[in-house]
Amino acid sequence: MKYLHLIVANLFRKKIRTTLTLGSFAVALFLFGLLAIVRGAFNQGLDVAGSNRLIVINKVSLIQPLPVAYQERLERIPGIKLVTHNNWFGGIYQDPKNFFAQLAIDDDTFHSIYPEFVIPDDQWKAYKEDREGAIVGVKLAQRFGWKVGDRIPIKGTIFPGTWEFNLRAIYTGKRPADDTTQFWFHYKYLEERENTYWHGLVGWYVVKVDSADNSVRIAKAIDTTFANSPWETKTDTEQAFAASFAKQMGNISFLIMSIGAVVFFTLLLVAGNTMAIAVRERIRELAVLKAVGFSDIFVLVLVVFESLLVAAIGGAVGLTLAKLLTLRGDPTGGLLPFFYLPTQAMAVGAVLALAVGLAAGIWPAYSAGRLKVVDALRSV
Repeated sequence: MKYLHLIVANLFRKKIRTTLTLGSFAVALFLFGLLAIVRGAFNQGLDVAGSNRLIVINKVSLIQPLPVAYQERLERIPGIKLVTHNNWFGGIYQDPKNFFAQLAIDDDTFHSIYPEFVIPDDQWKAYKEDREGAIVGVKLAQRFGWKVGDRIPIKGTIFPGTWEFNLRAIYTGKRPADDTTQFWFHYKYLEERENTYWHGLVGWYVVKVDSADNSVRIAKAIDTTFANSPWETKTDTEQAFAASFAKQMGNISFLIMSIGAVVFFTLLLVAGNTMAIAVRERIRELAVLKAVGFSDIFVLVLVVFESLLVAAIGGAVGLTLAKLLTLRGDPTGGLLPFFYLPTQAMAVGAVLALAVGLAAGIWPAYSAGRLKVVDALRSV
């Protein structure tokens, strides 16, 4: 740090150029942060999927139901510890743009299947005692300003009519990636009101197994049990089930990596050109440093450190802006409920910024280190 003032003076000799270079790093790392956020949103289910949970759906399609009577048969299959079922409701709150997941759940087993969702005991008790009770995630409650005790009307689409619910509980997640934007209510309430086609049917089952090592065997046993029946099943691990949704949007990871590679390659060209020009302008000054006793290594390190400092400051600004953007919540109105920039992604971004800074400065620094004092002093 002894020569930090010299480095700072060199950087601020061309203030506009330095500012633009810092801005290039900031913009690139801000875009990197956004790409990491989007990738995390699409891979949310993969990152938090339970290793000991299986999803059982109708073999034809997810939108086709299964009989509620399958629950008892599933519970009898060796290796299965617990079974619950969910139903997609698909209602509208105030405006069709206000999208969020609404599920009718089997509250006798749901809470045990998903221990990562935290619900205060008194609120859970109040929900259980109210047939029209509902539970919402903390992010969803914040989005609409809901609080416990509110009356929430939802217009049914799959299930016609206006459905009114009493908000009895607000759940949180144990992990940052846990989805806290869902709306849950009693399956029994759905079955009581919708007593025509959907009576005796459920959307899909979630099965908790005794060990993740037995997941493949148990999944095969489930599908074999219901083979050649009017309601055949398709069973996957929760991670594979979540991955199937991500694949419907295309190869998001490849797309994001391609965009990121282009951004950083462009940044490398810009930063490399800037450092080359900066060194060329200071050839005589660097020669003077050598003439008064500073070594070639010192000159090389000096130039490299300048490049790394620009990369570090610009990268820190970009990543900070990306992080601040996530603190405001999901700006897409529910399309990306997981809108979070993980610390790991920020660390990767910081390493990439420094790598670009090093790569951009190493060749100009090497050229500066090889300068011959006599030739450099003669240059114009």
